[in-house]
Formats: sequence, C-alpha cells, structure tokens
Amino acid sequence: MIQPEAFSLRLTLQVPSIMTLKPSSKLIEPTARDNLVGIGLMLLSMFVFSAVDTIAKVLTTDFHPLQIVWTRQLGLVAGVFVMMALRGASLFETKHRKLQLARGLMAALSAALFITAINYVPLADAIAVTFVAPFVVTMFSALLLKEKVGIHRWSAVIVGFLGTLVILRPGFDGFEPALLLAVLAAVLFAFRQIISRYLSGSDKTETTVAYTALVAVMVLFIPLPFVWQTPVSGFHLLLMAIMAILAGLGELLVIKALEVALAVVVSPVHYTILIWGSLYGYFVFGDFPDYLTWIGAIIIILSGLYTLYRERKRAAR
Repeated sequence: MIQPEAFSLRLTLQVPSIMTLKPSSKLIEPTARDNLVGIGLMLLSMFVFSAVDTIAKVLTTDFHPLQIVWTRQLGLVAGVFVMMALRGASLFETKHRKLQLARGLMAALSAALFITAINYVPLADAIAVTFVAPFVVTMFSALLLKEKVGIHRWSAVIVGFLGTLVILRPGFDGFEPALLLAVLAAVLFAFRQIISRYLSGSDKTETTVAYTALVAVMVLFIPLPFVWQTPVSGFHLLLMAIMAILAGLGELLVIKALEVALAVVVSPVHYTILIWGSLYGYFVFGDFPDYLTWIGAIIIILSGLYTLYRERKRAAR
C-alpha cells in the first residue's frame, strides 16, 4: 500500500520537532540529476505497489487482511537477513531508535488498514481517497509545529477535503464506510514518510529497511494465529511469493527516492498510482472509477499540486 506524500523538504525536516528532536546532520541539496533519478524511482515504485495492491485484493477472497499484510512483509525480512549476514549488528546502528520503531509500526498499521479497505471497495477508489494525506500534513504543520500557513495553502486544504468528500459521498447511497479506513491509512503513511526523510540525514537506507521489516512482522505476528488460513493452492503460494518480493522492492524504491531527491519534486509522481490502480482494477476485477471518483480525484490532485507550488514559492522567498 502506498499513498502520496506531497509536502516540502522544509516541512519534512520540521516534523521531528514534535518529538523534541534536533537534526543530527544537514541534508545535502539534491542536484537536478538526483531529482530526476528520484522521479524515476518513485514512478517505478507506483507501478510496483499497484501490482502489490492488486495481488492483495485477489487474496482477500480467501485470506484475512492481516495474514496478507504479514505475508507481504516477508520479502523485506528475507532481504534483512541477507544484510545481517553481510553487515552484522552494525545494520541496526541508529541515532533514532524510537523513530525507527515508530516507522515500522506505522508501516504495519497503514498496510493493514488499506488492504482491509480494498476488500470492500474498488482498488482505484481506495487509492483516490489516500490523496488526502498531504492536506493532513499541512494541517499538522500549522497546529502542532506552529508553522505559518497562509490563505492560499488553507484554501488548497479545504478544496482538497471537498474533493475527498466527493469521492466518499457521506450521507448518500454511494457512501462506503470502508473508504474511511483508506483515509486513515493515508495519514499513517504520510507520517511514516516524514520519518523516512528525516532519518535519511543520519541513518543508512538499509537500517531503515531493516527496522521497518522486522518491527512490522513482529507487530503483525501477534494477531496472526487467530486469523491464519493455511494456503493449499499452488496458485495462492505463487501470488504470495510475488507479492512479498514486489512489496520489498517497492519499499526500497520509495525510501531511496526520498533519500536522493527532494520530496516536493517526487511528490507529484504519486498521483500516477491512480492511473495504474485504475488499469489493474479494470483488467483484473472489471472495476473502473465512476465519474464522481474521477472528479474528486482531479480536485484533490490539483489542490495538492497547488500546495506544492505555494510551498516552493514560499521556500524561494
């Protein structure tokens, strides 16, 4: 599961102040080539994560969402074991252990919520509402960090939430409560990526991947005995293996993209996941977003892009 993380580098660096932390090192300003590489990595990650979500939705027919989320984390865990053999205990050296643990917990919860949501709603619809994440971050920057948010960005937040309401349609016949789970998953994902960008200034990518994988697997293992369904089909085992490998690859691509490029540069690429999700949904499940979902998604995307524009203009001043 993945959602957009459209927020500026400046905001990314500020967020850890909620936990009274001080950056241990300065982030190096990415070059134009770095940003281009970051865009490519993020674009590829959107395609990969859309495939992961599609496989997960297929598996929800026969397996509990928690088992599916736990299984998809095994790809990362396998990679961690390889890195442990090569680097030993140094793999887990970090100056921000609590942040690493928190990121792993958020990864487990956000994935579980999203996969639970797509068990009940079309894939593209769930993806569309996750675009609410950047607006939540803007709100937290104003309320918790006391950052000055002008009328332009507040207007974008309001319009973005209106677009979300168009998709959710609360109070109407088309309202699906399960979409609220996708919204909550988006919020958790946003803060998880804020942590990723902050950690890139001090911790290695491999360290962040290791903590995320192990913490998520351990957290999800707690309820696993109560929902476990043993796969008996070779087809199911194949799907689970592919899902786990692709999920590990997608996670690495996202972390690496944020490590080499500015968040404000790669953020717009997140919106391409709606295209991939719609195509997967149509060809695999026969679902395609209705006109209201597209209208709401376009409103959110335009609001998000405008927020990015204001962020960059503000940073330039």
